[in-house]
Amino acid sequence: MNEVKEALRNIEQNYKLFLQQQFTFIGALQHTRENAHDLIRPVASISQVQSYMDHYCNNSTDRRILNMFLNICNDLSRLCQKLEAVHSGNNVTNDILERCKLLLSHSNDLSTIRAKYPHDVVNHLSCNEAKNHYGGVVSLIPIVLDCMKEWVTHTEKLPQRVLRNVSGGSAVSEKRAPQDAPARAAASQTPPAVHLGAQTSASNKDNIAVQGSKRVWKKLNDTENDSEKLKGPWKPPGRHA
Repeated sequence: MNEVKEALRNIEQNYKLFLQQQFTFIGALQHTRENAHDLIRPVASISQVQSYMDHYCNNSTDRRILNMFLNICNDLSRLCQKLEAVHSGNNVTNDILERCKLLLSHSNDLSTIRAKYPHDVVNHLSCNEAKNHYGGVVSLIPIVLDCMKEWVTHTEKLPQRVLRNVSGGSAVSEKRAPQDAPARAAASQTPPAVHLGAQTSASNKDNIAVQGSKRVWKKLNDTENDSEKLKGPWKPPGRHA
């Protein structure tokens, strides 16, 4: 999750630099649309911007800013894949990710989307530009960034057991667990074994003591019987023939 947040912060920093050059971006789109003789339809997809840069861009400034826009879109697409790797998903987070992937699809129609407050990218356009040409393409990145922040917010409220560490920390723990299992099993089994041994030893001692007592009583009884036999039958005192 920390890697996801770091990647998101880096993209936001790049977007802030791009946002400072929005007029340069609009100018580059205008120039390439003129070169492509494509002034009627709106700029409605990432693939359209890619085509303008590849085939109708005549100066380095326009190429640089168009390439910056495309690179941010690609970074956001890679971050979507990382989000899927971090979290197994529930209805809310999956819906957010699906929306991000749809928006970032190169063929998706962006002409109807608009970034709302606190974003003011649309407000920097003229009414004609916002309505008919560039309102969707300038809204794409801020809308996707908001969706990803929402994904992070929802995911951090979930139990930690449903998260998978992107850096592989959880994988190390899983590998270590089987190695530690015999020791844990031995530790858990040792007390009963010792206790059983103690009980057995105590029982043996009790049995020996009981058996010894029986032998002593038997010996005493035998001794008394022998004494009675030696004495013979009792005779009254008196003169004997």
